[in-house]
Amino acid sequence: MTRRLPSLGRIAAHLILFSTALSILAPLAWVVRTSLVSKKVAYLIPPDWSAPLSLSSYYVILYDQPFIKYLWNSLSIGAVATTLSLIVGVPAAFAMSRFNTGGSLLRIGILGAQILPAVALAIPVFTVVRMLHLFDTPFTLMIVYVSFNLPYVIWILAGFFAGLPPEVEEAALIDGCSPAKALILVVIPMAQSGIVAAGVFSFVLAWNEFLFALVLTGLQARTLPVAVAGLITQAGTQVGPMAAATVLMSLPVVALTFISQRYLVTGLTFGSIK
Repeated sequence: MTRRLPSLGRIAAHLILFSTALSILAPLAWVVRTSLVSKKVAYLIPPDWSAPLSLSSYYVILYDQPFIKYLWNSLSIGAVATTLSLIVGVPAAFAMSRFNTGGSLLRIGILGAQILPAVALAIPVFTVVRMLHLFDTPFTLMIVYVSFNLPYVIWILAGFFAGLPPEVEEAALIDGCSPAKALILVVIPMAQSGIVAAGVFSFVLAWNEFLFALVLTGLQARTLPVAVAGLITQAGTQVGPMAAATVLMSLPVVALTFISQRYLVTGLTFGSIK
C-alpha cells in the first residue's frame, strides 16, 4: 500500500501558516527572553541567547515601582467599564434587534460615534474633566471607556440577538413573563456566548487603552499602558523592566482568553450567518 504524498497546495498552506505563526510568536519570545536576563544583557543587539536567566527586571517592576497599584487600577477600571457596558448594552441591543428601537437612524448614529479618531476627542474630554474636577480619578476613565466601548458591545450583541429564535421569548410571554423577565430568564442565558464575547472584547479595549489614560490621569489613577510607557526616560529606555512589565501585563488577557475561548468563536460569528 503506497502512501499518498501531500499536494503542493497543502504544503504551501502549511508553509504560510508556519511563517505567519513564526512572525507573531518570534517578537513575543524575544520579549519573554529579554525579561529573564540581566539589565546589561537586555541591551545587547543581537541578543545573547546563551545568557544566564535573571529575575532582576521583575524585581524592579514589583518592588522598586508601584506596579501592583497600576495593575489594580487597570483591573478595576476595565472590570467596572465592562460590567457597565454590558448592563447598558444588553437591553439596548435586544431592543434594537427585536423592536427596531430608534430605527436605522439610531444604528447609523451609534456607528458614527466611532468615526472620529480618539486623538480628536482628547482635548475636549480633558477640558470637560478639568471643569468637573475629575482629573486623575478611576471613575473618569470608567465613564470614558464605557462611552467608547458601548457602541461595539451593542453592535456585537444586536447581531447575536437577531439570530436567536423569537418563538422562545413568545412562549415565555405566554407563560406569564413580562418582557424584562423574559429577557433576564430566557434571552440572556441563550445569548451567553455573545455576551461573554462582547465582555471580553470590551475588557481588552479598556485594558489596552493608552491615549485617554495618559491625558486624564496622574499618579493615582495611572494604568499599566501608561506605566509601561513611563519606563522610557531621558536616561534611556529600561529595556529589561519594560519587557517584564509587558509579560506581566499580558498574563491577565491571555488567561481571560483561554478561560472564555469556547464562547468567543460562537459569540463573534453567530450573528454573521443566518
